[in-house]
Amino acid sequence: MLGVQLQRISPILVTAKDDVMDLNPADQQLTYDLDRQFVFHSWSAQGALKPMVFAGGQGSWMWDYEGNKYLDFTSQLVFTNIGHQHPKVVAAIAEQAAKLSTVAPQHAVLPRGEAAKRIVELASDNMVKVFFTNGGADANENAIRMARQHTGRAKVLSHYRSYHGNTGAAIQATGDPRRWPNEFAMHQVHFFGPHLYRSPFWSTDEAMETQRALEHLEQVIVYEGASTIAAILLESVVGTAGVLIPPPGYLAGVRELCDKYGIMWIADEVMAGFGRTGTWFGYQLGGDLAPDLITFAKGSNSGYVPVGGVVISDKIARTFDDRVFPGGLTYSGHPLGTASIVATIDVMQDEQIVPNAARLGTDIIGPELRAMAERHPVIGEVRGTGVFWALDLVTDRATKEMIAPYGGTSDAMNTLVAACKKEHLLPFTNGNRLHIVPPCNISDEDLRTGLAIVDRALTAVDAFYTG
Repeated sequence: MLGVQLQRISPILVTAKDDVMDLNPADQQLTYDLDRQFVFHSWSAQGALKPMVFAGGQGSWMWDYEGNKYLDFTSQLVFTNIGHQHPKVVAAIAEQAAKLSTVAPQHAVLPRGEAAKRIVELASDNMVKVFFTNGGADANENAIRMARQHTGRAKVLSHYRSYHGNTGAAIQATGDPRRWPNEFAMHQVHFFGPHLYRSPFWSTDEAMETQRALEHLEQVIVYEGASTIAAILLESVVGTAGVLIPPPGYLAGVRELCDKYGIMWIADEVMAGFGRTGTWFGYQLGGDLAPDLITFAKGSNSGYVPVGGVVISDKIARTFDDRVFPGGLTYSGHPLGTASIVATIDVMQDEQIVPNAARLGTDIIGPELRAMAERHPVIGEVRGTGVFWALDLVTDRATKEMIAPYGGTSDAMNTLVAACKKEHLLPFTNGNRLHIVPPCNISDEDLRTGLAIVDRALTAVDAFYTG
């Protein structure tokens, strides 16, 4: 049971303690009108959009120009790991802007070097350099390019349940339906990863799922031709496609298969990295492992400035000691972005934000969600770690029929979202899942407040259960 069953409070209003500038309610409609007239939104049919308007934020909260306050259980797109407007990171960005706002990537600048050093030191011992990008998609794009250049091979293998970005090779590597209208790149092969609750391998426990998933992967490698495969690209913890924690031994088995066949392992840490899983990188949940390339982005600086990158192992970095790497970006290692990374990593270390994320998952989120599953039949499975959780919602626990179709939505999910927003909670949903992904440093009180709202919202969705 939830420790605190809070009463509905609507509206929740901004108060002086939120330390915000005066809000002009007239800007609410102005902001909305400008957006609808001039802004083209991603992944959307434009005509039906009704975006929420926000004026500010602090910590785990956001508010609009009318003073309505919302608890952010989305971390936006799962990246505000240190919450909104952390003063030390905001100050670091301002300080760097006052010194040198931009510089071309061929020059050296202190925050770029400091950021790269910190990231390399957080990763496995085989990592030596960082190539900075503008975000996660082009991080995966360039990691794929590095693997292809290093191996002289073309094919890339990735999970069906995955999302890797919206650039050419990255969207082709993606498994979810966003790939379908964008399939123009080449040499991409998908395979099934482990997912015990909806196992494609008819497994009955995690050990069996690991074994059969690895056997399946090796068969794909053999039938595709190992000598044609440059890389296996995996989200260390699958994010928007389900928050799928790899079962014990799976990532180690992938590493062994890569070594056996001379294939590069690219660990996509764009969503899982920098504390989200209660570890610095999601692949570290699998033990003392060493990918060949690690991609990262928004979590490294809480998304305050667009940035991303590829962490490069020694053997791949040496490939380009005397060979030109055929790639570059105007904003690679942008000083504002890298300064924000330095400040964010320092804040996360000083404030013990990563172990705090692990504690929140173990002590609060996991127990509370499992207790909800006892009360709400629509919850088919609870899964997650750290502050990275999902509820798999079903209409029938016996058949595991999803409450929304693959890649789509439903009246039940719309009801859930509306119920959360009515109580001033921003929810993250995808398909038939509700993801619980607050900031890594959310207070215990705010976390319990949000979970209580989720609990009440699920009561409305229970009506859609037919089992």
